Amino acid sequence: MSKNQKTTTCRGYLSKADTYHERFFGMKPLPGAKDGWLELTFPSGGSSIALHQAAKSQKSGVAMKLVFAVKDVQVFVRESEKEGLHFGAVHSADGFEFANAKDPAGNSISVSSRGL
Repeated sequence: MSKNQKTTTCRGYLSKADTYHERFFGMKPLPGAKDGWLELTFPSGGSSIALHQAAKSQKSGVAMKLVFAVKDVQVFVRESEKEGLHFGAVHSADGFEFANAKDPAGNSISVSSRGL
């Protein structure tokens, strides 16, 4: 299996990103993190993400959303709410569900059962 990596710029939270992504999505930081750059992966392998600190001149988050695949969106949303991660309504479309949220810095994220 080849490694998939998505790199995105993020607003002001890289110092908290590793604990946020580990707490809610089970991701672990990879070695080599430095100021303004953080790579995270799932312990089981597969995809990883690289978070790059956005420039101070960037006024809002990037026009992209990180989407995490979960088998049961409603259960994930309910359990995450107990831990302080708040999602909007769960939407159903063409046989899958999804819900949207913001990370601690206001960057868009989503959980989806599409393809599972």
